[in-house]
Amino acid sequence: MVYTGAVGPGWALILVAFFVSIGALFLGTAVALTFIRGIIEPEHLDLVVIWSALISALLWTLVAGIRGIPTSSTHAIIGGLVGPVLFSAGPYALNWVFIVEILLALLIAPFLGLLFGYLLTNGSLRLFGAQSPHKVRRFFERSQIFSSSAIALAYGTNDAQKTMGILTLGLIIMYRLYPHEISFLYSGGSDLYVPIWVRIACAAAVSLGILTGGYRTMKTVGSKIYRVRSVHGFSAQLASAAIVYSSAIFGLPMSTTQVISSSIVGAGAAQRISAIKWNVVNRIMSTWIITLPCTAVLSGVVYTAIKEIHVFL
Repeated sequence: MVYTGAVGPGWALILVAFFVSIGALFLGTAVALTFIRGIIEPEHLDLVVIWSALISALLWTLVAGIRGIPTSSTHAIIGGLVGPVLFSAGPYALNWVFIVEILLALLIAPFLGLLFGYLLTNGSLRLFGAQSPHKVRRFFERSQIFSSSAIALAYGTNDAQKTMGILTLGLIIMYRLYPHEISFLYSGGSDLYVPIWVRIACAAAVSLGILTGGYRTMKTVGSKIYRVRSVHGFSAQLASAAIVYSSAIFGLPMSTTQVISSSIVGAGAAQRISAIKWNVVNRIMSTWIITLPCTAVLSGVVYTAIKEIHVFL
């Protein structure tokens, strides 16, 4: 949206942050409940696992953000949860059926983004090919405000809920240990739910992160893969929103960054495949591939360090 000239960077970040908050607050908690129900068998969950997952995912995301590389918080959080349990209890403590389902969804999503981005852009170019280039550009610049809002809503519905799920897991563990002391934060009960204050806190945190740290990643996706025009941006955003929101309805955590990046590549390939800077694409893909194993190892190290410090103290 910024690099296609639809709006300036400041207004773009504000627009996205606003609709991310709306998506996080009002469009359900299916993805959060998926994380709560479990990658890990309940008896192997403790607060140290939660802390290790959050610390490793945060460190990985910060480093990737500083370097301007689009990374997957979904991969980072899953790796962060898996690592400590593998270190402490072994592979049998993990719900592998559930993990395989998530990994398959994460594997298929970029190909869907590539395909839908290509098809939407190709269709748009054919439909508007005979029109005045100036009118076409203005139409898609205005349309991008809608498509940007749609992908921001989908992002809030999916990505913000991962953190909601992790925080609620921590609350459930604390409630089991200290039911009276923690009851003002989480009231327990047989039905799983995400407290409203957790939803508000996560929506605010994600929005603040977009406002303060989204520019480097936006620059990579918007200009370093190829010169993105308004028709590419509109098609990629619309394709990404459809994929991410559909996955959220079924409670499947999806990497929004991964889907958007692959949709951008598909949109560019529809016009001219040689314009794509494949070295940048390869760098992004390499980061996706190594994220889960690296965060698993990092969180395992953090888990071991916290345990050792606790014994020492």
